[in-house]
Amino acid sequence: QVQLVESGGGLVQAGGSLRLSCAASGTIFSISVLDWYRQAPGKQRELVTSITSGGNTDYADSVKGRFTISRDNAKNTVYLQMNSLKPEDTAVYYCAACRRVGGCYAWGQGTQVTVSS
Repeated sequence: QVQLVESGGGLVQAGGSLRLSCAASGTIFSISVLDWYRQAPGKQRELVTSITSGGNTDYADSVKGRFTISRDNAKNTVYLQMNSLKPEDTAVYYCAACRRVGGCYAWGQGTQVTVSS
C-alpha cells in the first residue's frame, strides 16, 4: 500500500511562496488521482487541488491563479507550488492518493502552513 509523506510547510509572510512536496513510498504512476487537501483550525477539511494520472488538474476557486499542482512520476512525488499566500491559506496541508470513483485510500500525515499578515 502506498505511503505518503509531506514536507515543505512553514511560516511565511503574506505575499510569499512555499512549495510543498509529497513523496510516495511506491510508484505514483498508477495512482489515478493525487489530491492536496487542507484543514484550518475549526474548519472542515477542504479539497485544494487535484491532478490525474494524465496530468489534468483542478483547483478550488480560492487558490486558482496562485497555486500549481504537479507530479513527477520518476521521483514518485507530487508538488504544490503556492504563491501570493494569504493568511486565510493557513492550514495543515495533506496529500492523498485517490480513485476517480470511491474516494481516497491513502493520506499523508500533513504539513503545517502558516501565513502571517
